[in-house]
Amino acid sequence: MSGIARILLARGAEVAGSDAKDSRTVLGLRAQGAKIAVGHAAANLDQLSGPPTVVVSSAIRADNPELVAAHERGLTVVHRAEALAALMTGRRVACVTGTHGKTSTTSMLTVALQHCGLDPSFAIGGDLAAAGTGAHHGAGEIFVAEADESDGSFLRFSPWVAVVTNVEADHLDHHGSEQAYATAFADFLSRLVPGGALVSCADDPGSERLAVQAEAAGIRVRRYGRTAPAEPGNAVLTGYDRAGTGSRVGLRLAEADHEVVLSLPGEHMALNALGALLAGIELGAPASGLLEGLAGFSGVRRRFEFKGRAAGVAVYDDYAHHPTEVAAQLKAAREVTEGRLLVAFQPHLYSRTRQFSTEFGQALALADEVVVLDVFAAREDPEPGVSGALVADAVRLPADQVHYVPRWAEVPEVLAGLAKAGDLVITMGAGDVTVLGPEVLVELTRRENDQNDIATVSGEPAR
Repeated sequence: MSGIARILLARGAEVAGSDAKDSRTVLGLRAQGAKIAVGHAAANLDQLSGPPTVVVSSAIRADNPELVAAHERGLTVVHRAEALAALMTGRRVACVTGTHGKTSTTSMLTVALQHCGLDPSFAIGGDLAAAGTGAHHGAGEIFVAEADESDGSFLRFSPWVAVVTNVEADHLDHHGSEQAYATAFADFLSRLVPGGALVSCADDPGSERLAVQAEAAGIRVRRYGRTAPAEPGNAVLTGYDRAGTGSRVGLRLAEADHEVVLSLPGEHMALNALGALLAGIELGAPASGLLEGLAGFSGVRRRFEFKGRAAGVAVYDDYAHHPTEVAAQLKAAREVTEGRLLVAFQPHLYSRTRQFSTEFGQALALADEVVVLDVFAAREDPEPGVSGALVADAVRLPADQVHYVPRWAEVPEVLAGLAKAGDLVITMGAGDVTVLGPEVLVELTRRENDQNDIATVSGEPAR
């Protein structure tokens, strides 16, 4: 939503809106000229000089006072995706979708294109670490967008190139079944403009099934991954090694071998880079420039984002909120720490917690110490018997290494008490767990200072 607002403001539109509380995003939009109210109320519809078009996201409930008032007044109400699709008009569009990796892949593609001297418009579900924003109105003809499959709204887009990172059961609260979820991706193929291409991860079974369907429909397919056929147009992952806190990636493209050093760890990030590379080539950018751009990619906020170090403990934050994402990121985190790995995980949505508690437990068991918070409800009402305890109970680690901490405010103290010098702590989830990292650092520093004070006192000569 904030990305759409940024692009509209850059194009000269009058923009107003509301949010539940102040934030860095709200302050940034106000600085650009938007009128943003804190709190939802029908009166917020009167912030503009004339009758507004009201743009809503799937997170807005039907009883939201602004939405109710908009319908009562007969105002035009459009979904977020419809507004984004309108902004794409006249542009050559690249959409990145999939169950996991959308934000990172979209961000990599954007940065790589910028390095090639292009100025794409972009709308990403996270802020680029270097630019500090997730949206931009560019002067070029290209529009790069993260396409949200969670509510089927990606079916409103008509891309020239579509990247599908993977297809795995998720968002069943909306789609109803795993088959219906997969069908939505098949329907997305029909949205490709004539002559467009699908960029697909060959290593993912769901994405590969989609690629086969696309080829049967006469759509051009470019594959990437370890198992991608060594054919013209594909990118084969030939090597992956740790390189400091990042990774060294080997790949074969058009019968030539290349190497690129990424600033982020994890083979899943290497695959995302290959997907971005192929999409960039489809958009007309040179492979050499794209590879240089990928090497300079500094990450996205909330994607294994380094928050700081205190008392010898490194603290990171990550958005992972699906079992596969959690497992992939914990494996990547393990690569960059010589000490223990501690994770504080906040389940997102009651429905997802109920459906995947066992899988979450299996993924979290990759850490050495696990702290599970209570569920971040987001748009859902509580479900009887569903809490973070379901996830904690599913973690197959010794009981003293799994901690269910339903009181959010107690988590920093618990984490700081568990952590030792050399450890890596990662806060993880799609909710407000993200703000805990700085508090963990404060608590670690306080404990270190207290310990130093004790050591000083105990070291004084007896009187």
